[in-house]
Amino acid sequence: MGWLERLFGMEKPQNAEVNPTPQAIAQAPSTSVAPTATQSIPPERLGLNGEYDQSGLAKRVALAFDEDPQLDDVNTLWVAQTGSTVVLKGKVPSQEILNKMISVARSVNGTTDVDSNQATID
Repeated sequence: MGWLERLFGMEKPQNAEVNPTPQAIAQAPSTSVAPTATQSIPPERLGLNGEYDQSGLAKRVALAFDEDPQLDDVNTLWVAQTGSTVVLKGKVPSQEILNKMISVARSVNGTTDVDSNQATID
């Protein structure tokens, strides 16, 4: 089971990208939380296919982990986001793996910081 499936219950969507180009935004109803046609999607809210997604950054980091052969799914670590900060929490097998995860997470467009304070070495 990969990162996307374990964390978000989804298979990798067709044409999913770690750093997609934002899609054109249709006019959203005034009560919607999604941006309207006159707004752009913040990089941390950009989904796997360039759509608006509240958890877009965390999903794209999970996809980046899935695409890196050195980062097999560590089923004791979770990826979340607080705004543009990627949060890694849980246990990892080694400091080397954690360092690699931090590096990969930083490379995803929209990441301004990576918080690994809740990640421990098992």
